[in-house]
Amino acid sequence: MQAILDEIKFDKDGLVLAIAQQHDTGEVLMVAWMNADALTETLATNQVCYWSRSRQKLWRKGESSGQTQALKELRLDCDGDSILLLVDQSGVACHTGRRNCFFRAARDGTLETIAEPEVDPKDLYGG
Repeated sequence: MQAILDEIKFDKDGLVLAIAQQHDTGEVLMVAWMNADALTETLATNQVCYWSRSRQKLWRKGESSGQTQALKELRLDCDGDSILLLVDQSGVACHTGRRNCFFRAARDGTLETIAEPEVDPKDLYGG
């Protein structure tokens, strides 16, 4: 595990960019951040764990929503400053209730919503 951590260029805050992609379809699901603890836990459990910058704590994907990410493979980019997580997403990945976080597209000079929520966020988080 330490050999993997040694290859990662964490930023000044101890974080590295992590891109989650559905392993079998190639769909880009979300982008988040990981610190060494989140990365270590993810590799040890094969359940994706991130670092929440807003809450300043580990964020185990699905801990409140039940929408988990099982790690299939972790890849490191050529510079060592970003990670690609090939995952098996259970349910939706986005806190808005959409399958992925990339649901707005720039079209004709405006942002167009191209995917509607699949799940009401209130149902995910009890709001």
